[in-house]
Amino acid sequence: VAGDEFRAAMSRWASGVSVFTAGGPDGPVGVTVSSFSSVSLDPPLILGCIARSTSAHDTLVGAGGFAVHVLGGDQMDLSQRFAGPADLRFDGLDWESGPFSAPLLPLGLVRMVCARESVTEAGDHTILLGRVVRVEVDDGDPLVYFHRAYRGVVDLT
Repeated sequence: VAGDEFRAAMSRWASGVSVFTAGGPDGPVGVTVSSFSSVSLDPPLILGCIARSTSAHDTLVGAGGFAVHVLGGDQMDLSQRFAGPADLRFDGLDWESGPFSAPLLPLGLVRMVCARESVTEAGDHTILLGRVVRVEVDDGDPLVYFHRAYRGVVDLT
């Protein structure tokens, strides 16, 4: 299957939007991640697929721990910021340092801190597996990405 065909097929999978952050020797890093999933309840494990081409890759997968921010519908600006130029991602942004020196962004729907459990190379990405050690949850609608655009959620109940 050609890369463009596969990309078109996968764009039809609606996903939430998250930002992964970590502290590094040269300062904080972060990147928008749409390939994010829970893995296990006991122990609580999550995974994120980090593109090896992103400047945040080595710091994220090498850190002892990291933070995951599940974005709310009103946080499209954070998604775009962390998908944009690396040198502007934290510029003027309000954040605090958390466990493992992971930058904690403003709370959206979920903010969790994870200890790195393992990393696995997978094509042009690295699968970063984390054990959740702290979690904060808030209410609201999620930020959803579908067919190369941000979308809202329709309540069908």
